[in-house]
Amino acid sequence: MDLVNHLSDRLLFAIPKKGRLYAKTLSLLAGSDLSFHRDNRLDIALVKNLPIALVFLPAADIPRYVGEGNVDLGITGQDQILESEMNEKVEEVLGLGFGDCKLQVQVPENGVITAVEQLVGKRIVTSFGVLTKRFFENWDPNGSTAIKNASGSVEAACALGLADGIVDLVESGETMKAAGLKPIHTLLTTTAVLIASKHPRFADLQKTIISRIRGVIVAKQYCLVTYNIERSILSQATAITPGKRAPSIISLDAPGWVAVQAMVLKKECAKKMDELEIVGAVDILVVGIDNSRA
Repeated sequence: MDLVNHLSDRLLFAIPKKGRLYAKTLSLLAGSDLSFHRDNRLDIALVKNLPIALVFLPAADIPRYVGEGNVDLGITGQDQILESEMNEKVEEVLGLGFGDCKLQVQVPENGVITAVEQLVGKRIVTSFGVLTKRFFENWDPNGSTAIKNASGSVEAACALGLADGIVDLVESGETMKAAGLKPIHTLLTTTAVLIASKHPRFADLQKTIISRIRGVIVAKQYCLVTYNIERSILSQATAITPGKRAPSIISLDAPGWVAVQAMVLKKECAKKMDELEIVGAVDILVVGIDNSRA
Protein backbone atom coordinates (compact mmCIF):
# COMPACT_ATOMS: atom_id res chain seq x y z
CA MET A 1 0.00 0.00 0.00
CA ASP A 2 1.56 3.28 -1.16
CA LEU A 3 -0.96 5.50 0.62
CA VAL A 4 1.56 6.30 3.36
CA ASN A 5 3.59 8.26 0.80
CA HIS A 6 0.67 9.43 -1.35
CA LEU A 7 -1.22 10.88 1.64
CA SER A 8 1.76 11.67 3.82
CA ASP A 9 0.06 14.74 5.30
CA ARG A 10 -2.94 12.78 6.58
CA LEU A 11 -3.53 10.24 9.35
CA LEU A 12 -4.75 7.01 7.75
CA PHE A 13 -7.71 5.34 9.46
CA ALA A 14 -8.73 1.84 8.27
CA ILE A 15 -12.47 1.14 8.33
CA PRO A 16 -14.26 -2.18 7.63
CA LYS A 17 -15.63 -1.83 4.10
CA LYS A 18 -18.62 -4.16 4.65
CA GLY A 19 -19.95 -6.84 6.95
CA ARG A 20 -21.16 -6.88 10.55
CA LEU A 21 -18.96 -3.98 11.75
CA TYR A 22 -19.52 -1.56 8.85
CA ALA A 23 -22.79 0.23 9.79
CA LYS A 24 -21.94 0.67 13.46
CA THR A 25 -18.49 1.96 12.57
CA LEU A 26 -20.05 4.65 10.37
CA SER A 27 -22.30 5.67 13.27
CA LEU A 28 -19.26 5.89 15.52
CA LEU A 29 -17.44 8.12 13.02
CA ALA A 30 -20.48 10.40 12.70
CA GLY A 31 -20.65 10.77 16.48
CA SER A 32 -16.95 11.65 16.47
CA ASP A 33 -17.62 14.47 13.95
CA LEU A 34 -15.51 12.96 11.18
CA SER A 35 -17.22 14.49 8.15
CA PHE A 36 -16.60 12.76 4.82
CA HIS A 37 -18.19 11.65 1.56
CA ARG A 38 -17.39 8.24 0.13
CA ASP A 39 -17.93 7.55 -3.53
CA ASN A 40 -19.44 4.06 -3.91
CA ARG A 41 -16.61 2.99 -6.20
CA LEU A 42 -13.78 4.28 -4.05
CA ASP A 43 -12.24 2.77 -0.94
CA ILE A 44 -10.64 6.04 0.18
CA ALA A 45 -12.47 9.05 1.60
CA LEU A 46 -10.93 12.29 2.80
CA VAL A 47 -12.26 13.69 6.05
CA LYS A 48 -13.33 17.28 5.40
CA ASN A 49 -12.72 18.82 8.83
CA LEU A 50 -9.49 17.05 9.89
CA PRO A 51 -6.32 15.89 8.09
CA ILE A 52 -7.47 12.25 8.02
CA ALA A 53 -8.04 9.79 5.19
CA LEU A 54 -10.41 6.87 5.74
CA VAL A 55 -9.33 3.68 4.01
CA PHE A 56 -12.06 1.05 3.57
CA LEU A 57 -10.63 -2.45 3.82
CA PRO A 58 -11.80 -5.99 4.64
CA ALA A 59 -11.85 -6.32 8.43
CA ALA A 60 -9.51 -9.33 8.16
CA ASP A 61 -6.82 -7.20 6.48
CA ILE A 62 -6.91 -4.26 8.89
CA PRO A 63 -4.71 -5.73 11.67
CA ARG A 64 -1.87 -6.40 9.23
CA TYR A 65 -2.00 -2.92 7.69
CA VAL A 66 -1.94 -1.34 11.15
CA GLY A 67 0.69 -3.72 12.48
CA GLU A 68 3.02 -3.14 9.54
CA GLY A 69 2.61 0.64 9.75
CA ASN A 70 0.70 1.13 6.50
CA VAL A 71 -2.14 2.84 8.36
CA ASP A 72 -2.23 4.58 11.73
CA LEU A 73 -5.58 3.53 13.21
CA GLY A 74 -8.10 0.79 12.45
CA ILE A 75 -11.35 -0.78 13.55
CA THR A 76 -11.67 -4.55 13.44
CA GLY A 77 -12.58 -7.57 15.55
CA GLN A 78 -10.33 -9.11 18.18
CA ASP A 79 -10.76 -12.39 16.29
CA GLN A 80 -9.15 -10.86 13.20
CA ILE A 81 -6.18 -9.59 15.21
CA LEU A 82 -5.52 -13.08 16.57
CA GLU A 83 -6.15 -14.80 13.22
CA SER A 84 -3.65 -12.50 11.47
CA GLU A 85 -1.16 -13.03 14.33
CA MET A 86 -0.79 -9.28 14.73
CA ASN A 87 -1.61 -9.09 18.45
CA GLU A 88 2.01 -8.30 19.32
CA LYS A 89 2.35 -5.65 16.59
CA VAL A 90 -0.74 -3.52 17.19
CA GLU A 91 -1.94 -1.63 20.23
CA GLU A 92 -5.50 -2.51 21.20
CA VAL A 93 -6.67 0.92 22.34
CA LEU A 94 -10.36 0.66 23.06
CA GLY A 95 -13.27 -1.76 23.05
CA LEU A 96 -16.11 -0.25 21.01
CA GLY A 97 -19.15 -1.89 22.56
CA PHE A 98 -20.41 -3.66 19.44
CA GLY A 99 -19.59 -6.65 17.26
CA ASP A 100 -19.76 -9.15 20.15
CA CYS A 101 -19.43 -12.71 18.82
CA LYS A 102 -18.15 -16.17 19.72
CA LEU A 103 -15.79 -18.27 17.63
CA GLN A 104 -17.31 -21.71 18.01
CA VAL A 105 -16.97 -25.30 16.89
CA GLN A 106 -20.33 -26.29 15.41
CA VAL A 107 -21.54 -29.73 14.28
CA PRO A 108 -24.79 -31.11 12.81
CA GLU A 109 -27.62 -31.01 15.34
CA ASN A 110 -28.80 -34.51 14.44
CA GLY A 111 -25.33 -36.02 14.08
CA VAL A 112 -23.41 -38.34 16.38
CA ILE A 113 -20.65 -35.86 17.26
CA THR A 114 -21.11 -34.17 20.64
CA ALA A 115 -17.53 -33.37 21.72
CA VAL A 116 -14.44 -31.85 20.12
CA GLU A 117 -12.33 -35.00 20.52
CA GLN A 118 -14.73 -36.81 18.18
CA LEU A 119 -13.67 -34.44 15.38
CA VAL A 120 -10.03 -35.55 15.50
CA GLY A 121 -9.14 -37.05 12.13
CA LYS A 122 -12.26 -35.64 10.48
CA ARG A 123 -12.95 -32.65 8.20
CA ILE A 124 -13.27 -29.09 9.50
CA VAL A 125 -14.20 -26.10 7.32
CA THR A 126 -13.45 -22.58 8.57
CA SER A 127 -12.44 -19.08 7.57
CA PHE A 128 -10.21 -18.96 10.67
CA GLY A 129 -7.50 -21.38 9.60
CA VAL A 130 -4.78 -20.14 11.95
CA LEU A 131 -6.90 -20.20 15.12
CA THR A 132 -8.56 -23.49 14.17
CA LYS A 133 -5.28 -25.24 13.45
CA ARG A 134 -3.79 -23.96 16.70
CA PHE A 135 -6.85 -25.15 18.64
CA PHE A 136 -6.93 -28.64 17.13
CA GLU A 137 -3.20 -29.13 17.71
CA ASN A 138 -4.09 -29.57 21.39
CA TRP A 139 -6.41 -32.44 20.53
CA ASP A 140 -4.62 -33.85 17.51
CA PRO A 141 -0.80 -33.63 17.83
CA ASN A 142 -0.40 -35.93 14.82
CA GLY A 143 -2.21 -33.48 12.53
CA SER A 144 -4.70 -35.99 11.17
CA THR A 145 -7.61 -33.52 11.21
CA ALA A 146 -8.24 -31.99 7.78
CA ILE A 147 -8.76 -28.24 8.16
CA LYS A 148 -10.04 -26.58 4.99
CA ASN A 149 -10.27 -22.82 4.52
CA ALA A 150 -13.41 -21.20 3.11
CA SER A 151 -14.06 -17.49 2.62
CA GLY A 152 -17.83 -17.53 3.07
CA SER A 153 -20.98 -19.58 3.75
CA VAL A 154 -19.04 -21.78 6.16
CA GLU A 155 -22.27 -22.81 7.88
CA ALA A 156 -23.39 -24.69 4.74
CA ALA A 157 -20.33 -26.95 4.63
CA CYS A 158 -21.78 -29.78 6.73
CA ALA A 159 -25.10 -29.85 4.89
CA LEU A 160 -23.25 -30.01 1.57
CA GLY A 161 -21.19 -32.95 2.73
CA LEU A 162 -17.92 -30.99 2.73
CA ALA A 163 -17.26 -31.12 6.47
CA ASP A 164 -17.99 -33.01 9.67
CA GLY A 165 -17.80 -29.77 11.67
CA ILE A 166 -17.06 -26.09 11.23
CA VAL A 167 -15.39 -23.28 13.17
CA ASP A 168 -17.03 -19.92 12.62
CA LEU A 169 -18.15 -16.68 14.26
CA VAL A 170 -21.56 -16.82 15.91
CA GLU A 171 -23.51 -13.70 16.88
CA SER A 172 -27.10 -14.68 17.74
CA GLY A 173 -26.83 -18.33 16.72
CA GLU A 174 -29.91 -18.14 14.49
CA THR A 175 -27.93 -18.69 11.27
CA MET A 176 -26.33 -21.81 12.70
CA LYS A 177 -29.67 -23.16 13.91
CA ALA A 178 -31.17 -22.58 10.47
CA ALA A 179 -28.29 -24.58 8.99
CA GLY A 180 -29.01 -27.44 11.38
CA LEU A 181 -25.92 -26.90 13.54
CA LYS A 182 -25.22 -26.81 17.27
CA PRO A 183 -22.21 -25.52 19.26
CA ILE A 184 -19.96 -27.95 21.12
CA HIS A 185 -17.09 -25.62 22.07
CA THR A 186 -16.25 -21.91 22.17
CA LEU A 187 -12.68 -21.06 21.18
CA LEU A 188 -12.93 -17.38 22.13
CA THR A 189 -15.25 -14.43 22.58
CA THR A 190 -14.57 -11.34 20.53
CA THR A 191 -15.69 -7.75 20.11
CA ALA A 192 -14.92 -4.78 17.87
CA VAL A 193 -11.87 -2.76 18.92
CA LEU A 194 -9.97 0.34 17.93
CA ILE A 195 -6.34 -0.51 17.20
CA ALA A 196 -3.35 1.73 16.64
CA SER A 197 0.13 1.48 15.18
CA LYS A 198 2.85 1.24 17.79
CA HIS A 199 4.77 3.85 15.78
CA PRO A 200 2.25 6.71 15.29
CA ARG A 201 3.03 9.38 12.70
CA PHE A 202 0.50 11.88 14.07
CA ALA A 203 0.50 11.28 17.82
CA ASP A 204 -1.50 14.39 18.83
CA LEU A 205 -4.18 13.89 16.18
CA GLN A 206 -4.38 10.19 17.01
CA LYS A 207 -4.93 11.07 20.67
CA THR A 208 -7.74 13.47 19.68
CA ILE A 209 -9.54 10.84 17.59
CA ILE A 210 -9.25 8.24 20.35
CA SER A 211 -10.67 10.73 22.84
CA ARG A 212 -13.60 11.53 20.55
CA ILE A 213 -14.41 7.87 19.97
CA ARG A 214 -14.19 7.10 23.67
CA GLY A 215 -16.60 9.99 24.28
CA VAL A 216 -19.14 8.58 21.81
CA ILE A 217 -18.98 5.17 23.48
CA VAL A 218 -19.58 6.66 26.93
CA ALA A 219 -22.42 8.82 25.58
CA LYS A 220 -24.18 5.77 24.17
CA GLN A 221 -24.10 4.12 27.59
CA TYR A 222 -25.35 7.07 29.65
CA CYS A 223 -28.11 9.66 29.83
CA LEU A 224 -28.20 12.86 31.89
CA VAL A 225 -30.85 12.97 34.63
CA THR A 226 -31.76 16.39 36.02
CA TYR A 227 -34.19 17.17 38.83
CA ASN A 228 -35.04 19.60 41.61
CA ILE A 229 -35.17 18.56 45.25
CA GLU A 230 -35.28 20.05 48.74
CA ARG A 231 -31.82 20.25 50.27
CA SER A 232 -33.04 18.45 53.42
CA ILE A 233 -33.53 15.23 51.43
CA LEU A 234 -30.68 15.76 48.96
CA SER A 235 -28.57 12.93 50.38
CA GLN A 236 -31.34 10.41 49.66
CA ALA A 237 -31.53 11.54 46.05
CA THR A 238 -27.80 11.59 45.39
CA ALA A 239 -27.57 8.07 46.79
CA ILE A 240 -29.85 7.10 43.90
CA THR A 241 -27.92 9.16 41.31
CA PRO A 242 -24.27 9.33 42.40
CA GLY A 243 -23.25 10.15 38.84
CA LYS A 244 -20.32 8.84 36.83
CA ARG A 245 -17.91 10.78 39.03
CA ALA A 246 -20.19 12.91 41.23
CA PRO A 247 -23.50 14.76 40.74
CA SER A 248 -23.60 18.49 39.95
CA ILE A 249 -25.58 20.43 42.54
CA ILE A 250 -26.73 24.04 42.04
CA SER A 251 -28.67 26.20 44.51
CA LEU A 252 -32.00 27.42 43.15
CA ASP A 253 -33.55 30.85 43.62
CA ALA A 254 -35.96 29.24 46.07
CA PRO A 255 -35.04 28.77 49.73
CA GLY A 256 -34.02 25.24 50.58
CA TRP A 257 -34.10 23.88 47.01
CA VAL A 258 -31.31 22.66 44.70
CA ALA A 259 -31.03 21.40 41.12
CA VAL A 260 -29.14 18.18 40.50
CA GLN A 261 -27.57 16.78 37.32
CA ALA A 262 -26.08 13.30 37.17
CA MET A 263 -25.02 10.83 34.49
CA VAL A 264 -26.96 7.56 34.74
CA LEU A 265 -26.62 4.35 32.77
CA LYS A 266 -29.36 4.31 30.11
CA LYS A 267 -30.53 0.87 31.13
CA GLU A 268 -31.19 2.20 34.65
CA CYS A 269 -32.84 5.53 33.76
CA ALA A 270 -36.48 4.52 34.19
CA LYS A 271 -35.81 2.81 37.52
CA LYS A 272 -33.83 5.82 38.79
CA MET A 273 -36.67 8.19 37.86
CA ASP A 274 -39.14 6.03 39.81
CA GLU A 275 -36.87 6.04 42.87
CA LEU A 276 -36.29 9.81 42.68
CA GLU A 277 -40.02 10.47 42.54
CA ILE A 278 -40.55 8.31 45.63
CA VAL A 279 -38.01 10.26 47.72
CA GLY A 280 -39.51 13.62 46.68
CA ALA A 281 -37.63 14.85 43.59
CA VAL A 282 -39.65 16.96 41.13
CA ASP A 283 -39.19 18.28 37.58
CA ILE A 284 -37.30 15.11 36.68
CA LEU A 285 -35.91 15.15 33.13
CA VAL A 286 -33.80 12.76 31.07
CA VAL A 287 -31.54 14.31 28.46
CA GLY A 288 -29.69 12.38 25.74
CA ILE A 289 -25.90 12.71 25.45
CA ASP A 290 -24.26 12.91 22.03
CA ASN A 291 -20.67 12.90 23.21
CA SER A 292 -18.68 13.02 26.42
CA ARG A 293 -15.16 13.59 27.65
CA ALA A 294 -13.64 12.28 30.86
